[in-house]
Amino acid sequence: MTEAVRKIVEKLQLLPHPEGGFFKEVYRSEEVIPKEGIPQRFPDSRSISTSIYYLLEGEDISHFHKIKSDEIWHFYSGTTLLLHQIDSEGKYSCIHVGNNLENGEVPQALVRNGNWFAAEVENKNSYALVGCTVAPGFDFSDFELAVQKDLCYRFPQHEDLIKRFTAN
Repeated sequence: MTEAVRKIVEKLQLLPHPEGGFFKEVYRSEEVIPKEGIPQRFPDSRSISTSIYYLLEGEDISHFHKIKSDEIWHFYSGTTLLLHQIDSEGKYSCIHVGNNLENGEVPQALVRNGNWFAAEVENKNSYALVGCTVAPGFDFSDFELAVQKDLCYRFPQHEDLIKRFTAN
């Protein structure tokens, strides 16, 4: 861990995230949406919205996973973050999340619910600090980490990418 990253982790009180990198929840709405007010894919009520800080450094990756809510990524500092997505039909996209608008980067990126997604920093000698806002709010019961063989079976055209961003 570089000194710059260590300072960010300390100042923001970030913790290791199960999918890779570091995170800290910074907001969870006190108001909730009752079960009968949200789509059936949710087993119970959810906070209206949640947000976290999320940091990746160097060779760290966010493994392929999906959640039941839409998630918006916001760029804060560091280098470009590459946000890889595979939708339910197998279409792949990569969004460059950053502040260099002239090079096609965007400071916010959307991951639609149900899309498989993974992330990495473009410059392996740097880091990316982002925020992630989820609505309806995030709950770990809505989180599914990809199983490599299952995702490769479903999307064989993306096997190399899937193998890079899964642990098994």
